[in-house]
Amino acid sequence: MNASLELIDAFLDLCLLTDGLSRNTLDAYRRDLCKLAQRLEALDTDLVSVDEAILAQALLPQAQESTATRARLISAARRFFCHLLETGVRSNDPLKRLKGPQPVRALPRPLSEADVEALLEAPDAASLLGLRDRSMFELMYATGLRVSELVSLQLGELDLASGVVSTIGKGDKQRLVPMGEVAQEWLLRYLTEARPVLLAGTACDDVFVTVRRSRMTRQMAWLLIKRYATQLGLSHVSPHTLRHAFATHLVNHGADLRVVQLLLGHADISTTQIYTYVARERLRQLHREHHPRG
Repeated sequence: MNASLELIDAFLDLCLLTDGLSRNTLDAYRRDLCKLAQRLEALDTDLVSVDEAILAQALLPQAQESTATRARLISAARRFFCHLLETGVRSNDPLKRLKGPQPVRALPRPLSEADVEALLEAPDAASLLGLRDRSMFELMYATGLRVSELVSLQLGELDLASGVVSTIGKGDKQRLVPMGEVAQEWLLRYLTEARPVLLAGTACDDVFVTVRRSRMTRQMAWLLIKRYATQLGLSHVSPHTLRHAFATHLVNHGADLRVVQLLLGHADISTTQIYTYVARERLRQLHREHHPRG
């Protein structure tokens, strides 16, 4: 097992150096490849020696394992075994003929504009934490930032005068996103009225901070949104839901898909095209509700 872990670490180091993959992507690769190594160990083989038949057995669907989880595991394994072939560790690719499960296009479940408005207004802006939460939600909906981008946001990446946020997304790619006047106003209030009190003199460059005078975490941002959504009776709401709402509402109001792609930081337009399906479904729903022949 130790030899397999060393190979996995070497592969991940190469991915970091050559592809600039994010820490979250590298961690996901590590989890999937370690899972595969453990399965192979239970079958009395390892990543170097495994043949096509045993590897296929190790990659069989497990109990309570979703199609998406298995597809991700096979994707990580495919890339890893190509690496072993290229570096001469293996003389063949045992995954060459294996077909993975067909990916299922999972349409995001967007919030309506009324639901988003209710969620944005849920925090009590008269309190320090409520003002922080309101400005955080406003910025997420106004920019479509990923939660990891939001919590890592630094003061120097905010240009309130121009109304622009600079963020580093997946693959360490920088993008500039306009935030709009409403988010600007809430951020300015938070930065002047709440943040200094929360920090109580502690030096910190992170935009969103906690009562512990440190950066907001991804987990806490998720819990906050979940808590407010639960109070409103909204289900299946997470930080990513606001990102979906941002994109969906832009498309519904006629935004060009290429513009949405740039704002979201998608490397491939095909990733953004999912929002055209969401918009079409909304149009079908409106037609059914309001047309006499619907």
